[in-house]
This record gives sequence, C-alpha cells and structure tokens, in this order.
Amino acid sequence: MKSVCIFCGAGISKNSIYQEKARRLGNIIAEKNILLVYGGASIGLMGSVADGALEKGGMVHGILPDFLFKKEVGHSGIQNLEIVDSMHTRKKRMYEISDAFIILPGGIGTMDEFFEIFTWSQLELHDKPIGIYNINNYYNKLLNFLESSTTDGFLTQDVLQKINVEIDPILLINKLNELTNKNRNINLEEKF
Repeated sequence: MKSVCIFCGAGISKNSIYQEKARRLGNIIAEKNILLVYGGASIGLMGSVADGALEKGGMVHGILPDFLFKKEVGHSGIQNLEIVDSMHTRKKRMYEISDAFIILPGGIGTMDEFFEIFTWSQLELHDKPIGIYNINNYYNKLLNFLESSTTDGFLTQDVLQKINVEIDPILLINKLNELTNKNRNINLEEKF
C-alpha cells in the first residue's frame, strides 16, 4: 500500500480522544512510509491526522474544493494542497490517488464520503480496501444499522464484509496493506 485516503471530520470534537487518535494514525502512516491523502484542511480531525503524519516526516496530499478553501482553512504546511473545482472532483481525485480508504469519526460529509466509496465497492467499480478506525466505538451504531440491513435483506453479508473495522490503528493499516496486495484495481472511468 503506497497511499491511503482518510475520510474524517473538519469539526472540532468535544472529546479530545478523537484528535489524539487521529494524530497517532497520521504518525503511523508516516512511519510506514505511506502517502496520506485527505481533504486538505488544517482543522478538526483532518488537521490532526495531517499534522501527525508531518510530525514523523510523512508525505501528505490534501485535496480541497476551491469554494471550501477559506471555509475549511486549507493546510499550508503539507507538501501538496491540490485545489479542485467541486466536491465530486475532490472525491474522484482521492479515489485515483489512493490504494485504500480509512474512515475516522466525522459528520455528514464523512458519511457521504464513506457511503459513496462503499457503494462503489458494492457495485464493483473498485476493489480497494475500506477500513473504519472505530475510535471510542464511534461507529458502533452505524455498524449495527448495516448489520440490520443484512437481516432485512437490503445488504448482503459479503458486501458488509468489505468493511474492515478495527480499534487498533496498526492492525487496521496492516490489514488494509494485505488486502491491497491481493486486490486488482478497476478503472472508474470505464464504469461511469
């Protein structure tokens, strides 16, 4: 795995554990010499994960729509801040650059990113691994909902198993790395 995309919130959590764990994940990504791809902001968990990677000498590629540049406060300390024309272009570029995806806590924007990349996987538009770093059991209710969707027949168990959930960031990175080495990439351009 040469690069990993992090989807996470730009908001500041009331519980500092989220920022601490996001920063530690950034440290680990840098220590493993993996390019960190993320939303480009300097605030919230986005800023924490980027700062964590930078602390350990890691390479960071941020992708930020021009209309959010001022609102999300683009990170001026990263090696590459790519400004794009739309949210759709942002997600597409994140997909193109990344070998795998990790979802950290966040709000509706993070949910949008997670569900889009998960949907693309279900539709076999890609086979890049998806991980959830379940800090402080943040995603337990969502995971319960997805499990109930399989019970009700709206989601199959094999699709649900495409999500790799861990509370330990090193285990998650190692698992995604193993899966990346097994999977082949499918060109999104051929599917849209």
